Amino acid sequence: MSQTPDRPADHGDRGTDDRPAPAIVAVPTYNERDNIEQTVAAALAGCDHIDVLIVDDSSPDGTGDLADALAQDHPRVHVLHRPQKQGLGAAYLAAFAWAAEHGYGTVVEMDADGSHDPADLPRLLDALDQGADLAIGSRYIPGGAVRNWPLHRLALSRGAGVYTRAMLGLRIRDVTAGYRAYRLDALHKLQLDTVDSGGYCFQIDLTWRAAKAGLDIREVPIVFTERRAGASKMNGAITVEALRNLTRWGVAHRLRQLRRAFSRGRIEE
Repeated sequence: MSQTPDRPADHGDRGTDDRPAPAIVAVPTYNERDNIEQTVAAALAGCDHIDVLIVDDSSPDGTGDLADALAQDHPRVHVLHRPQKQGLGAAYLAAFAWAAEHGYGTVVEMDADGSHDPADLPRLLDALDQGADLAIGSRYIPGGAVRNWPLHRLALSRGAGVYTRAMLGLRIRDVTAGYRAYRLDALHKLQLDTVDSGGYCFQIDLTWRAAKAGLDIREVPIVFTERRAGASKMNGAITVEALRNLTRWGVAHRLRQLRRAFSRGRIEE
């Protein structure tokens, strides 16, 4: 059974917390039965200021049933069931809408597979407390690192970052990072109803939108570890989508820059 309370439960010390509104950690799942219980337990233990929302895309391995069992045992755990696998971006968009509907002020994106350390949660939330609109858990700034990743995955991730910064002019070191925290009021500025990125390109898309909207984006160093169990969802179609969208956005961005430069030159004449 999905748990969809009318409002977030009162968890004792939340009334004295100086955060303006509660935070929820959104964890998309598809065939993550071997990981989800440990991930949820670690998240709840790692930070007492958060709830957890498991967004399951009708996993055939029974992840959704296990998520319901966790929700029955833990009042801070909620489940959003979706009828089919629709991609990472759609899962997070559904989580954002659910969080807004249920009164949360902050949404954290976290992988279900154990690659994101819940011990880093307080530092991501602290960055928002200090004024950030978006806090990115970064592998590629001083203090960040990647553990146990195969060389080709690391090269793909690094290469995507270099290409993104070159095409879009972003200064963010880890634009593809999936461990991040958003203020809900800042998300409303990103025109989420026009987002159509389905795979990991979703992270680049929202980073680019946040930069164009003038949001305060801060990177927090994290150590990323290869998944505990199961198979990565990364595939060729996801890579192609990211490359296609990124190239399209980059070309449009550079053309706008050229038009502005040309217009300024005409005015100066």
